[in-house]
Amino acid sequence: MGASKSRLKGKRILAVDDEVDILETIEDILEEAQVDRAQDYETASAKIRGGRYDLAVLDIMGVDGLKLLDEAVERGIPAVMLTAHAINPETLMASIRRGAISYLPKETLVELDTLLADLLDAYESGRPPWKLLFDRLGEYFNERFGPGWKEKDRDFWSQFSRTYQVGKGIASRMSKDPRVRDKGF
Repeated sequence: MGASKSRLKGKRILAVDDEVDILETIEDILEEAQVDRAQDYETASAKIRGGRYDLAVLDIMGVDGLKLLDEAVERGIPAVMLTAHAINPETLMASIRRGAISYLPKETLVELDTLLADLLDAYESGRPPWKLLFDRLGEYFNERFGPGWKEKDRDFWSQFSRTYQVGKGIASRMSKDPRVRDKGF
């Protein structure tokens, strides 16, 4: 865990959740990062528009997280969706399509520092963070969503598994990021 923490040291992270205890937990776990908190959509939106963050961790329910995701992508801020109540295939796909770099269940809070460090490292080095996520949490999604959960949206998942870069959301996010754009994206 030490190496993960050192990779987050000094990173500016926006954490958005309507539950104060979740925000406190995130702040405690990410102790080496500079964590800015927001508990509602309006505050979070203002912080996204007015600040520069290395990463945003967004709840989906209670704070209009998918709308905040759109705003973060527009500003070139990589965003990770963190949810408990909206953990379902539809919001997972919506998060992918809109440009999130990951989608984590709140059950993973205990390892949040490691997951975020690895996801951010993959993102910053040009490796697909979604591949990392499904390598680590694929079994969780299979158990949570049930057998054959990808069959309903077979075309989406087939394309996704081939490239791990789907939808205009990811292309939009990447085209706004000078680290990626300057490499000829």
